Amino acid sequence: MTDLQPGADPRSCFGSVADAYDRGRPSYPAPAASWLVGEQPATVLELGAGTGKLTEVLVGLGHEVHATDPDSAMLERLRARLPLVRATVAGAEEIPLADASVDVVVAGQAFHWFDLERALPEINRVLRPGGHLALVWNQRDERVPWVRRLGALLGDRDQRTDLADPLEHSGLFGWVEEETFKHRQVIDRESVLDLALSRSSVATLDERGREAKLAQVRAFYDDYGRGMDGMQLPYLTRCYRARMVEQERTPRPGGSPSTTGTPETVAEAAPEVHDSPMLVTTGSIPRIDVEVAKATPASVLDDDTAMLLIDFR
Repeated sequence: MTDLQPGADPRSCFGSVADAYDRGRPSYPAPAASWLVGEQPATVLELGAGTGKLTEVLVGLGHEVHATDPDSAMLERLRARLPLVRATVAGAEEIPLADASVDVVVAGQAFHWFDLERALPEINRVLRPGGHLALVWNQRDERVPWVRRLGALLGDRDQRTDLADPLEHSGLFGWVEEETFKHRQVIDRESVLDLALSRSSVATLDERGREAKLAQVRAFYDDYGRGMDGMQLPYLTRCYRARMVEQERTPRPGGSPSTTGTPETVAEAAPEVHDSPMLVTTGSIPRIDVEVAKATPASVLDDDTAMLLIDFR
């Protein structure tokens, strides 16, 4: 017997939990968004924009954003938040834009859902010469024991560090640069349930399985003992960008463009980790500057029962 909804597709589950997604998911630190797109105002296509978490930060930095998502329910929340932003229901595999029409294509928490054999040529097609693709994931900092315990309940589909690897093998983009930024999300007894419900591993469960999982998350929070004061959930915002390889474009039958070519060789740069001001998406706990120790003893990391840490008052 399974607790999954019959025929549940994790790629199309988010619209059914759009409100919980909008309330429970973290935003993105502005320095990360600036690194992804650049300092100068740019024309940006955002794929998988969802409810506009990243969109809002990009617009605040002065970029012109065209937001797309295959789920109309998600875009309804984006339009309510950002009524002046152009928003279109569309997937990454069929982008409704002309060739060479945007400076940057960006995807937040979405690239791992794309059909990359179709999406990567489309992304390359709409980029202007010299343009680049930027990818970002908010990943829980599971070096912290209690965060690792929470992660075991929420699932780890987007916690891997190899999510951007397909870029290097596509032949359409050059060397992939990496940077990592830190920030925190304040969550309380209610928003931690929204965070859980917004995860595909929970949203695709049938009603019985979903209620059982939410009960586990609620018990986890209560065991931590923070009450309405909330807890600060630490994230590592992992950012990637790769410049397009300029291709010789030839029309396919029916007028659709195609791309051919080989990647440029670009010198590798070692990724860095940046501290960002605490990003508060719910709650009102003031900033706490004590970070998780960079070299936590292995004996502590291996102890999943430890409810540490010094991230909280």
